[in-house]
Amino acid sequence: MHDDVIEARALTKRYGKIEALAGLDLAVRSGRITALLGPNGAGKTTFVRLVATLTRPDAGTLLVGGLDVRQRAKEVRRLIGLAGQYAAVEEAMTGRENLVMVARLYGQGRQASRTSAVDVLERLGLGEVADRLVRTYSGGLRRRLDLGASLVGAPRLLLLDEPTTGLDPRSRAELWEAIRSLRSSGTDVLLTTQYLDEADHLADHVVIVDRGRMIAEGTPTSLKRLAGRDVLEVHAKEGADPARAARTLRPLSDEEPRVDPGTRRVAVHVDGPEQLLAAVRLLHDDGVEVEDIALRRPTLDEVFLSLTGPADDLDLIPV
Repeated sequence: MHDDVIEARALTKRYGKIEALAGLDLAVRSGRITALLGPNGAGKTTFVRLVATLTRPDAGTLLVGGLDVRQRAKEVRRLIGLAGQYAAVEEAMTGRENLVMVARLYGQGRQASRTSAVDVLERLGLGEVADRLVRTYSGGLRRRLDLGASLVGAPRLLLLDEPTTGLDPRSRAELWEAIRSLRSSGTDVLLTTQYLDEADHLADHVVIVDRGRMIAEGTPTSLKRLAGRDVLEVHAKEGADPARAARTLRPLSDEEPRVDPGTRRVAVHVDGPEQLLAAVRLLHDDGVEVEDIALRRPTLDEVFLSLTGPADDLDLIPV
């Protein structure tokens, strides 16, 4: 079996004058949930569309399961399942009927399609609602059914393009659990997401792209180490001025503290745990009252921002 379920070399895709992918080199290993992160316009959706054979690369090489997407697109499609940002299910049918219909479209016979539907319904915890009309489903149930529709063909690789967009926290957590179960059953998963905590919770491996190129990759933990420095975080008491706390903490770092007035939180990068005691002394001497103070590792959000910079307001197309 090919160790890399996806392998891209010098992959290029243009939309007019816009270069969505600019010589991307990227490998997605089997046996993992891989998250593809990047700012708007970084090339995430374009990459997923190329892997799904929905569009063709302009240059470079793209292999899926060892197959070239240009020369063997039909075989590649047999290896993949695709679920987009919005549930694409038929409301006037039951969940079971939806999955049987999709299985038949994959070319499965009557009995095989029923068996596939039952397997997927149980796998995603949808057995109890299988015979209800989809119009009665919550948003989270619909998204899980949509995920199921992409699984009835037993794909080796599942592509998820921002799968939890618009879901409430409970539905997101339920879908996360369903996605985790896919890895243990042998399905490789590549997901794009705008939620960095989602990548942190789900992914074994994270790839960050910007302007059509890969700029970093690794486990969530190893990527957090890229930021290098710890984060000192102070939560000012209600009625206290967080900007004053920021001014007090400024001598501890060569960077400006970040202030969130809404939550009254101040965060600043520091060079070690000894700075925690120094911060407590400074705040006490300056009379700044705080709810709590803590030293932590950087979040994946902070690593992402440090690598990609501020958002670009000139994104013209969803790439």
